[in-house]
Amino acid sequence: MEAPAAASPPALALHDVSKRYGRRWALARLSYTLPAGRSLLLTGHNGSGKTTLLRLVATALSPTHGRVLVRGNDCVTEREAVRREVALLSHASFLYEDLTAHQNLVVLARLLGMEGPSDVAGELLTKVGLTKRSDSPVRQFSAGMRKRLAIARLLMKAPALALLDEPFGELDPSGIQAMEKIIRELKDAGVTVILATHLIEQGLSLCEERLDLREGRAVAA
Repeated sequence: MEAPAAASPPALALHDVSKRYGRRWALARLSYTLPAGRSLLLTGHNGSGKTTLLRLVATALSPTHGRVLVRGNDCVTEREAVRREVALLSHASFLYEDLTAHQNLVVLARLLGMEGPSDVAGELLTKVGLTKRSDSPVRQFSAGMRKRLAIARLLMKAPALALLDEPFGELDPSGIQAMEKIIRELKDAGVTVILATHLIEQGLSLCEERLDLREGRAVAA
């Protein structure tokens, strides 16, 4: 008989994770496991620790105590391996202000070694509804348009784990519908999504798991 296949590691595993800024604990002894193939809704008031947690998973921060594992890789000691798996949509868009939307995506496509970077950029701009503004410099964009372009960058990276910090913020109703569609397509493609949002109804319709934070601690899961 063949040996049974090894179980896939969890998409995310938090082991007694704490993060301190000065005297304030943003996260306190947080443990949680998100199985592969499931998606997680993070809820909690401003300052509850949602953004800190996402930045730990994205390796932008290191925990004060505990371990954060992404698909079995440690976010501190195996940082590069984690970064290949993860993409973060954050409040900061990290876009080149003086380049056009199309140029921003072409730059990333070339960094990723993709073939036909201009064609890839055009397809993604169509997907996020920015075709008509593809040749406009980003400095002229509204907050909602920047959000659309940032999600195009995330899609280009094709992550195994997508971290979405308030993805519906600054979007009009049509933008919110487009973002919901994109999240569902990510899930259908096998991407694990961790979604932090104040729009609980939308979040519950998109995620199988929920983790509610209060002052850095889990109050419901």
